Amino acid sequence: MTSQEYWISHLNLQHHPEGGFFRETYRAPLAIPHSALPASFRDSRRASTAIYFLIAGEDFSALHRLAADEVWHFYAGSALLIHCIDRSGNYSIVKLGQNPENGEQFQCVIPAGDWFGSCLERPDTYALVGCTVAPGFDFADFEMAQRADLLTDYPQHKDVIEKLTRR
Repeated sequence: MTSQEYWISHLNLQHHPEGGFFRETYRAPLAIPHSALPASFRDSRRASTAIYFLIAGEDFSALHRLAADEVWHFYAGSALLIHCIDRSGNYSIVKLGQNPENGEQFQCVIPAGDWFGSCLERPDTYALVGCTVAPGFDFADFEMAQRADLLTDYPQHKDVIEKLTRR
């Protein structure tokens, strides 16, 4: 397996505020006017954006939500667990990876407005994935979870909330 350092260096990845490393690889030239978007968007957006994203070791992608759907794509490394709490409070886990016999899949979609975060199935490894957002990602549409708020709203999911939020 190629090392995480190789990918971080060769893909020129930088630290991401939610955890892990990333680099934007695509921002569509086509803009969608604000008037054509749902009310959850505060301004116009690019039609689509894409990033590389890498998680390694004990690091994790903290629970957050977006105003747009996000498609995750597996590229290299070991299985990544994406923990989701939907708007109705239902909890699920998607295993992103390359081994379907182990319940892994190459792609998944996280619906707009759902809380989600990720961590490695085996913390002695890494996972390199890609994320595509449409309408395109903008930090104005990004909301980092506050532990206390999520525990109030979803006390039944205390373990995953405490695992995937930062103090």
